[in-house]
Amino acid sequence: MSAVIPFEKRRFRSAARHYLAGRPAYAPALVRRVVQLTGLGRAARVMDLGCGPGQLALAFAPFAGEVLAVDPEPEMLRIAREAAAAAGIGLGVLEASAEEIGPGLGRFDLVAIGRAFHWMDRARVLLRLDSIIEPGGAIALFSTRHPELPDNAWLAAYDALIDRYAAGDEARRLRKSADWPSHEAVLLDSPFARIEAVAVLERRLTPIERFVDRALSLSSTSAARIGERSLELAAALRAALAPFAAEGMIREVVESRAVLAWRPAPAEAD
Repeated sequence: MSAVIPFEKRRFRSAARHYLAGRPAYAPALVRRVVQLTGLGRAARVMDLGCGPGQLALAFAPFAGEVLAVDPEPEMLRIAREAAAAAGIGLGVLEASAEEIGPGLGRFDLVAIGRAFHWMDRARVLLRLDSIIEPGGAIALFSTRHPELPDNAWLAAYDALIDRYAAGDEARRLRKSADWPSHEAVLLDSPFARIEAVAVLERRLTPIERFVDRALSLSSTSAARIGERSLELAAALRAALAPFAAEGMIREVVESRAVLAWRPAPAEAD
């Protein structure tokens, strides 16, 4: 099975406006831990690759000298610019796919990738990153998930609805397949084969409406993909999650995770 999802231009166009409201934020403690582990300093250059609305770009800006946010979706970049301006953060932005980056952008100490690596030609992108990451620099793959805990009892109802409305999305089927190589497997076969994973768990209270945004921020269940059924999905989510809510709020435990990858030291590579 191919480990590359065919590129679909503007796939996230309608999902973009729901992203910041719906997707769980990465734990600030995790960002600080990544800064420590990578030795990031005030003179460092950071790239947020596949940046979406710039969650990681803005999170790393206080710890670096320069941050460049890269994404192929113009609407995502517009939101990232607005968020940076509202926070008083200077942010460079570039409309480009991950497969288009190269040495012309200069060298970087850290390339952070959030919920986007699976959309890329991962092996090809890692070779391109090898040409722009400093000798001691790193890649950090960020993700969030919901561990099997009592606080996350709502998850089965949420996932069942997403599975129903996302049925027929070929990209999602490929990514969920048992044959799909994990990010770690791809990294181990790349120049960045020294890997360390860190995680932070947080208990959060989230309004039900944010779960509606979460569903509509997924490209497989975005309004652009499922059309008027998005209104039906929103109503179904509100009904399915209501039993798990108290005063309109749902308790969830979010695990923010980062997989860090460096080039092996010469002794390790032998």
